[in-house]
Amino acid sequence: MRTAYDIIISPVITEQSMEDLDIKKYAFRVAMDANKIEIKKAVEEIFGVTVIKVTTTHMRGKKRRQGRYPEGRGANWKKAVVKLSADSKNIEIFEGMA
Repeated sequence: MRTAYDIIISPVITEQSMEDLDIKKYAFRVAMDANKIEIKKAVEEIFGVTVIKVTTTHMRGKKRRQGRYPEGRGANWKKAVVKLSADSKNIEIFEGMA
């Protein structure tokens, strides 16, 4: 049995995700095999908020090079953007960032 902390790996801190804090959208790096229902339950359990909508996308690893010829890729990962209800409280992790 997976816990909520196995599903939500880390917050995603980018310029775009910081702009979306006004409309209560938060981005997280999540487990590759997690579905939207699991992500919603995990966010509600960890942060004590009400989630309206979850959108997910697979992020492809960036190309990396070391030396002259070898070329590889970074790891692929999954991102989830979570929209909270209007009467829900803000998530504290993102408070000092914006």
